[in-house]
Amino acid sequence: MKLLLLGGTSFLGKHIAQAALSKGHEVTLFNRGKTNPHLFPQAEKLTGDRESGDLSALGQGEWDAVIDTSGYAPAKVEQSASLLKDRINRYIFISSISVYKEFLTGEAQESDETGTLNHPDTEEVNGETYGPLKALCEQKLEQILPGRVLSIRPGLIVGPDDTTDRFTYWVQRFSEGGEVLVPGSKERVIQWIDVRDLAQWIILMAEEGETGTYNVTGPQQGYSMKEFVEDLLLIAPKETEATWIEDAFLVEREVTPFTQLPLWIPVNDQYPNGFILADYSRAMKKGLVLRNPRETIEDTMSWNRTRGSVELKAGLSREEEAGLLSSWSVIGQPDKSI
Repeated sequence: MKLLLLGGTSFLGKHIAQAALSKGHEVTLFNRGKTNPHLFPQAEKLTGDRESGDLSALGQGEWDAVIDTSGYAPAKVEQSASLLKDRINRYIFISSISVYKEFLTGEAQESDETGTLNHPDTEEVNGETYGPLKALCEQKLEQILPGRVLSIRPGLIVGPDDTTDRFTYWVQRFSEGGEVLVPGSKERVIQWIDVRDLAQWIILMAEEGETGTYNVTGPQQGYSMKEFVEDLLLIAPKETEATWIEDAFLVEREVTPFTQLPLWIPVNDQYPNGFILADYSRAMKKGLVLRNPRETIEDTMSWNRTRGSVELKAGLSREEEAGLLSSWSVIGQPDKSI
């Protein structure tokens, strides 16, 4: 199978390329040639820039499927789809479960309403526009290639090579030991998808010529923050202890959800589950295989150690954490049990 990856050398794209090449597929990478250009010498490499509109390198060639890991703005996605539509069989678009308008009724279904923008022509990607822009990209693709689009809506993607550091924060923090601040309820359900599991499933779906829309996340049905902490403690020094702190305390002190405390959203009217959750049963029926979350934790820790001493892009500093723990010990009721 001939595959064209728009991206392909960073995080998800890198793992998709690895998965495709390991199965003997012919891979072409289209990107700026600036991130990890040494990777995949066996792949054909085309240089261009979607942001500037330079797609000239894609002017020739035919592929069984294009896998778009770098599409965020509808106009840019429209440009690539229009250029390629007569020379590809399938367009696989990596979207997001952030497309959904709300998460008020439990796990989002693929048929649920997606978010909209007051100014749909905007190309600024931020916390408010990211999901609706992805939804508009999906719609634009279906208009250009009706019946030939596979829109994949992953949850939080984690694992080796994740430069967002959201998952990595928890792995590193517990591996350091001591008293660790853990937010919210122990029973709060969380979701993520290991990047390698996602990549393998994307290639499987490409091989089978699938189309449609699928939520893709994991790691286990009903996996709770308590279970996550139990798994993290397996890589932590023996004296490590988790201190659970209530949402209200953290909100009052303006702790930023998902940035200062990754995998945490305070329970509120917009997010009654304390997280963004999606039903991924359709993907499971189509062959999605999820590894044990402990493997993801261990492999992320091993990869993180290869980076040496780096400042994480997400998570509390040790000083911020210590200040919150100290305040909580005075006015709260510290819970150090699992």
